[in-house]
Amino acid sequence: MSSRTFPRQVSITSDHGSAEKFDEPQVLAHPPTIPKAAPLSILPLSSIIRSLAITSISSSPLLLGPSLAIMSKLAHSTSPLLSPDTNLVLRYFLKRTFYRQFCAGENVLEVKQTADSLKSIGFKGVILGYAKEVVMDETQTASLSSSLDINAETAETCIRNEIIPWANGTLETVRMTAPGDFVALKFTGAGSQALYDLSNQRDPSPALREAIDSVCKLAAERGVRLLFDAEQQAVQPGIDAWTLEYMRKYNKPSPSNSGKAVIYGTYQAYLKATPSVLASHLATARQDGFTLGVKLVRGAYLGSDPRHLIYDTKAQTDTAYNGIAESLALRCYNSILKPAPGESEEKYPGVNVVLAGHNHTSVRRIQNLRTSQAQQGLPQTELVYAQLQGMADEVSCELVQAGMVEEGEGMKVDVDVPKAYKYLVWGTTGECMKYLLRRAQENRDAVERTLEGRNAMAAELWRRVKNAVRLGP
Repeated sequence: MSSRTFPRQVSITSDHGSAEKFDEPQVLAHPPTIPKAAPLSILPLSSIIRSLAITSISSSPLLLGPSLAIMSKLAHSTSPLLSPDTNLVLRYFLKRTFYRQFCAGENVLEVKQTADSLKSIGFKGVILGYAKEVVMDETQTASLSSSLDINAETAETCIRNEIIPWANGTLETVRMTAPGDFVALKFTGAGSQALYDLSNQRDPSPALREAIDSVCKLAAERGVRLLFDAEQQAVQPGIDAWTLEYMRKYNKPSPSNSGKAVIYGTYQAYLKATPSVLASHLATARQDGFTLGVKLVRGAYLGSDPRHLIYDTKAQTDTAYNGIAESLALRCYNSILKPAPGESEEKYPGVNVVLAGHNHTSVRRIQNLRTSQAQQGLPQTELVYAQLQGMADEVSCELVQAGMVEEGEGMKVDVDVPKAYKYLVWGTTGECMKYLLRRAQENRDAVERTLEGRNAMAAELWRRVKNAVRLGP
């Protein structure tokens, strides 16, 4: 698609006062339907009350600090007394509060119940991940490249105790999902061998390569898509290299694949280098003839990634996110996502997109853009929306209801019918602690959004109380 299809420009000003410009589509007659019913009305009462309690803690300066300190201690402690997997009292409390808010379950039955519940209220599917992962501190990161002595005995131990359990857990995750779902995959969960290979930008070891191939093959056979998650910058260049390698293998058109992406990479908009990294990957996809799978997020490692690699302000991150999202949706370059050196602006490869975000403005912006495309009869990028389980339900539920309203009215030509997914992890309560800590840190770093979520839950609870006592609609 030509970059001249949508010529009108918009300026978004950062906190420093500088204006970033990128193409904005001309919005035509009918913007996406905004549901008339309260979006949160589709959630069960237990979810409303639990969300209200957790967002109240997360938005309270008095309560959040101690809560984060406790969760950090639990996530990193090696003491059996502080492990939810061995301390039954601790497990009981966490399983019924934070774990239930953000996680899918500890076994196949619990995960299926959670996924079925989400699909029953209108979500198109789930993005499921196995919670086991490794998050390193600065000392571990600095020593990783020289500390691991890969001899035969060490390699065998890694295979037996780390790679095989990770492979089995990830394969089980793929089996838990249905066609059309996604599985999020973290390479660091495969342990020290994976960390060593990634940090030194080496190819996967033979055992790890066999494990990854088995996961990719099963996912392709089942019609499940794989999201290779972004991780800390110490290992991200290695992850990018592995991701492109598997895209070349599984995302090319073939008799069994029309060109849809099976493998997706994850791109964090808060990193200053992301536009140039993504541009180089788009160039590689065009040159090598495969569909680039893109999951776009704002960023999840603010507490561990080097600060100088990250934009100085939230406004700058928002500008980068919105510009990249627009470029992917339109399949044309703009002033945020520019073509890689030597690439033509007119040659944009095929892309499939998971737009992951909790920002109402960004989501509605892409809905408007895609509705404009539909009204003009233009081809659309394969795109779904995703939010984390337990967060931004006011955004997710609005997408779900918009999709149901538009499908129910038969609007299949001139509006975007959004496809909403929820991202959630499964594993024991102990395995999920590092994931739960990151969710708590995200709430700390996005207090305004957390307050919006809390207020939305409070308003929905009050609406239900009024209805119950017949004081009003």
